[in-house]
Amino acid sequence: MPVRRLRRPSLPSRRRVVSTAVTAVLVGGTFAGLLSVTTAPKAPSKAASKSTSKTASKAKGTETAGAGATGAGVPAAAPRKASVVQIVAHPDDDLYFMNPDVSQSLRSGAPLASVYLTSGESDGVNARPRDAAGAEPDKAGYAEARQNGIRAAYAEMVTGSRTSPWDRVAIPTAGGAYAEMDTLRAKPQVKLVWLQLREAGSISGDRPESLNGLWHGRISALASQRASGTPVTADFTYTADQVVATMAGLLERFRPTFVRMQDPTPGSYPETGHLRDHQDHLYGARFAQAAIARYADVPGHPHVGVQNYLGYPTSVLPHTLDPETAGAKLKTLKTYAWLDGVNDCGTTAGCGDLKVAARPAGRGWAQTVRYARSTSTSWVQRDRDGGLHAFSVLDGRLATWRKAADAASTASWRGPVLLPGDGLDSGVTSVLLPDGRIAVFGTRTTFGGGPSAYQREVVTAEQPVAGGAFGPWRSLGTPEPDDARGTSDISAPAVTVGPDGRATLVLRDSGHRLTAREQRADGGWGPWRTLGGADVYGDPVAATDWAGRGYVFASTPRTVLAWAAQRPGGPLTGPVRTGLPATTLALSASAEPGVDGVRLWFRKPASGDLRSADFSGSGLVSPVRELAGGVAGFGPVSGAQGGEGMLAVRSRTGFLATAPLGRGGTRPAWTLEGFLFSGAPDAGREGVAAIGLDGRLHWTPATPPTPAGR
Repeated sequence: MPVRRLRRPSLPSRRRVVSTAVTAVLVGGTFAGLLSVTTAPKAPSKAASKSTSKTASKAKGTETAGAGATGAGVPAAAPRKASVVQIVAHPDDDLYFMNPDVSQSLRSGAPLASVYLTSGESDGVNARPRDAAGAEPDKAGYAEARQNGIRAAYAEMVTGSRTSPWDRVAIPTAGGAYAEMDTLRAKPQVKLVWLQLREAGSISGDRPESLNGLWHGRISALASQRASGTPVTADFTYTADQVVATMAGLLERFRPTFVRMQDPTPGSYPETGHLRDHQDHLYGARFAQAAIARYADVPGHPHVGVQNYLGYPTSVLPHTLDPETAGAKLKTLKTYAWLDGVNDCGTTAGCGDLKVAARPAGRGWAQTVRYARSTSTSWVQRDRDGGLHAFSVLDGRLATWRKAADAASTASWRGPVLLPGDGLDSGVTSVLLPDGRIAVFGTRTTFGGGPSAYQREVVTAEQPVAGGAFGPWRSLGTPEPDDARGTSDISAPAVTVGPDGRATLVLRDSGHRLTAREQRADGGWGPWRTLGGADVYGDPVAATDWAGRGYVFASTPRTVLAWAAQRPGGPLTGPVRTGLPATTLALSASAEPGVDGVRLWFRKPASGDLRSADFSGSGLVSPVRELAGGVAGFGPVSGAQGGEGMLAVRSRTGFLATAPLGRGGTRPAWTLEGFLFSGAPDAGREGVAAIGLDGRLHWTPATPPTPAGR
């Protein structure tokens, strides 16, 4: 059905306002370490920015300018400014499932645009559950109330005043209709975009008039549900392609370096087949995937990274946020929920979402933020010449950087070079093979010719010779029979390598077990086999000790499971219950050169505190160590091999926190690097690498450890 063309409406005269607040705290808990802050480098001049942009070549997939560097006095090489776009299905998905990342971006001053695909109109009743029975349904009014709550929340996060005014206009879309765009007058780099499509109105119910029905072709077009008071003056419909075109057009308008979106493969419950997440979350994310893939083909745009966020499944998982951060997040949600009932927005629809007022924290969502992938801390490798290689995903392609072995510590990395082959998902891992070659593993999403062809598969690329260019991507398939059974829900891969160079690939399948493929002597791969385990969440992690024995660890909501090879190069056996307490699921493992076994790093739930433990032969051989003096935050802990080098984590601010690894239980002297980053940091002997929200590799050279006993 064609989209009806609309006349450009005039700006409404009625003033719109907003609310919500966040407490900005750098370091949480009882802080026993030392702290210093390294500020972000200044933005380059316009001339420098133009010069840098001219070095980018989509045809060659390279960028010759060195990557930006921060920390330890390392100069930055013309870093571009980060710009963030968030795409969510409903008003409040960003506040529940992406915050505190949202508030951190807002505090950084970087441009941020949040795009809401549906109006979230539900049954049209804006009332607490106890008051809903006697309320009159008004879908347009409830959609407006949710908009008012979001405007209030963002205004308060940015300015401290929830009534800070917005300028609201209708903008034409690439899909042929209009969307509403709101600009915060006090901080015009903050924008909200409302596409105002109909929502499904059910988590898993059969609702053809939805993004789900549109994705699967059950309807030819999805109609709008305009909010009352919107500057968009006429109804419209979108076909599936028009939804993709509209979102790709918004990406062209805002030119982000980083996109936040929901999880397109959250899985389903095997007993019932019901989705683990809301169907709007899932299919909204798939439309976003398709739009990002289309935008990646637009020449001249900044390289863009992507982060997926888990939704409803976070309810059953340990909390990741420390009390202060969770409290700030909850305060924002209370503003969105219009908890105080003060009518300061000037509308009869209401100034927030009363449906969530009875439980603004949701089902534990205020205490948690969780990435659906991108938790690997094994994306930097040293080659046989001592040079360093780093890997990430930009524009859906593998981005590579290299730092020469003989380069001074202040030298910039070279890159990124983008390898051929698109569709890569965020979250790659790399391994060094015994002959000096490097191999990279990840997953790739394919759309095929229609919705039934949607699939996520494992892929790998490796150097044919040590130090050479990477060969083509090779598909290793998927343990999932089809998308309908489990929504292609597989984790990012983890890989161990034996002394003979044969790799074992491990991932979590949609049944929440571990599944593996082993490489044969001829270089081919054997069939998928189930390693077992139950209730496994997140990405597994792998490490190989100095003798060539492989280890794999995976988290459940209550503990950590381990698999291990009993001999060098042998098959993984397990699972073994480690006896470890609950973690926040994000794990990392590193080998100890010359020492039998590996070290596992993790965090204590609801605190951000750092912990580690040693394993040998799949058995726990050390008590859980509490790292004295820490920085609150969430996500993986990256520690250098051998107990030397650097330690790196995400702090409460979202900034990278680094410290030299001390000996004998010395307290780390933490430094906050002044930039926001994506995924996980990678700490090594030479320093710490992190991919900023600006799409550049940031490098913090190692500093000497604090002497024991100091």
